[in-house]
Amino acid sequence: MENPREVREALEGQMLSPQASFAARSHGREREEEECVIRTCYQRDIDRIIHCKTFRRLKHKTQVFLSPEGDHYRTRLTHTLEVARISRTIARALRLNEDLAEAIALAHDFGHTPFGHAGERALNEIMINDGGFKHNEQSLRIVECIELNGKGLNLTYETKDGVLCHTGDKKPDTPEGKVVRIADRIAYINHDLDDAIRGGILRETEVPEEILCALGAKHGERINTLILDLIKESEICKDIKLSPPIEFVFETFRDFMYKNVYLNMKAKSEENKVFGIVNEIFRYYHKTPDELPEEYRLVSIKDGLKRAVCDYISGMTDKYAVFIYEKLFIPEAWQVR
Repeated sequence: MENPREVREALEGQMLSPQASFAARSHGREREEEECVIRTCYQRDIDRIIHCKTFRRLKHKTQVFLSPEGDHYRTRLTHTLEVARISRTIARALRLNEDLAEAIALAHDFGHTPFGHAGERALNEIMINDGGFKHNEQSLRIVECIELNGKGLNLTYETKDGVLCHTGDKKPDTPEGKVVRIADRIAYINHDLDDAIRGGILRETEVPEEILCALGAKHGERINTLILDLIKESEICKDIKLSPPIEFVFETFRDFMYKNVYLNMKAKSEENKVFGIVNEIFRYYHKTPDELPEEYRLVSIKDGLKRAVCDYISGMTDKYAVFIYEKLFIPEAWQVR
């Protein structure tokens, strides 16, 4: 019987672009492992990510809107799945490595806190003199040294690089990482608009005409326009980028969303409460470290107590953070059942 992994690696050599990241040429893992007979290294990364605890918790983490009414709003998990699909579509069209793009997309938001960016800002304020807190850096920290009781997932260099560099100043080393970086923005800008309209934060008529004319009047049309433009421009210039006219409109779209949604007081009216919850939980465990779960007590020995408490809180789902807050600070007779 032929080795399925080697067959797949040979097919990549025949089918993928010379610019692609070939599994057989990966820079490897921090800890050497025997290769899987069936799966390439990037396929193994996907499986490790999907089967880990952090991935499961994404379904109960806020994307943008806190405590939305109804079940149709995006969570971190549904956002992650949308980014993964957009990334694979682009990677396939450009003959890049779909498995690597998917692995990066599936883990890129592992480091997000409960309560969305409000939770991230709260933890960053707490940790400002101790290295701060950024969700992309926390995503890398999770896969390197928190998952599997501190052993980490031992992912490939290329996957970890894409996860770390999906946002921030440093661009990914691989074209697949660059695909995910743009796919993430395509996904969240469009689906956050969709959710904002559904939640009554915006009316469709408030979206600037220049955005609708250039990208499309409907959610799917806008995503399709951006994907097609990215593929066409990337083929021409041999880099992963939008064409200048579409990029200009896309940045206008992003600025519009920041002004009218991400910084909108109606959408963010509950965020002060988030700061209170996160700060109080942090203070409690910082004063009583023996009550931390064992895996985080071990982190405190290696990386300090503040970082361990930060790790613990950042990994909580919205519901679990509220549960812990009630357990610690609300009299039992007053707790919501």
